[in-house]
Amino acid sequence: MSIKKVLYVHGFASSGCNGSALQMRNHLYPKGVQVLSPDLPASPLEAMSFLKAFVEREKPDFIVSVSMGALYSEQLKGIRRILVNPSFHMARLLTFRGLGRHEFRNKRQDGQVDFKIDKQMIKEFQTVEKESFRGIDAAEKRIVWGLFGMQDKIVNCQQDFLKHYGREQMQLFEGEHFLNSDVLGRVVMPIVESNLEL
Repeated sequence: MSIKKVLYVHGFASSGCNGSALQMRNHLYPKGVQVLSPDLPASPLEAMSFLKAFVEREKPDFIVSVSMGALYSEQLKGIRRILVNPSFHMARLLTFRGLGRHEFRNKRQDGQVDFKIDKQMIKEFQTVEKESFRGIDAAEKRIVWGLFGMQDKIVNCQQDFLKHYGREQMQLFEGEHFLNSDVLGRVVMPIVESNLEL
């Protein structure tokens, strides 16, 4: 029997080695599921290319993505996936958040500790965002879940999700923008386990 794979796509200024990825790994590994959680390149265009190639190679059965990662994952058509607090308007968000150097919140495999938000990055996000919500048919709507924290004070893209995917797979939860162990265990994992028939 082949091992099932879940791809975790992290958010902005994070890494594949964050708490949520580790918790998912600890929870799913005993059930015979491998959790893949690579570091994404800081460049949006590179990150998108990286993810498309990664998915082609690894063929995950399911994707869990958060914030910026959900912007990218929305475009990975044909795979069952969860978008947690998706940040579909990164270019706008970063324009108002301020340019300059920022530290990664989690340790990265490549050893990088910081990155630069500049006009080039914002331009790249604009390019990536133009590809959002393309080719969504009835079958696609059935395999995408949008989960939104009711206390999220950083982004609110509920209307974008509703417009393109409808209310059927949208769920509000008690929580903020960043995933924590409670939300992961209570809201995200039941959807993952149900889909993987664990």
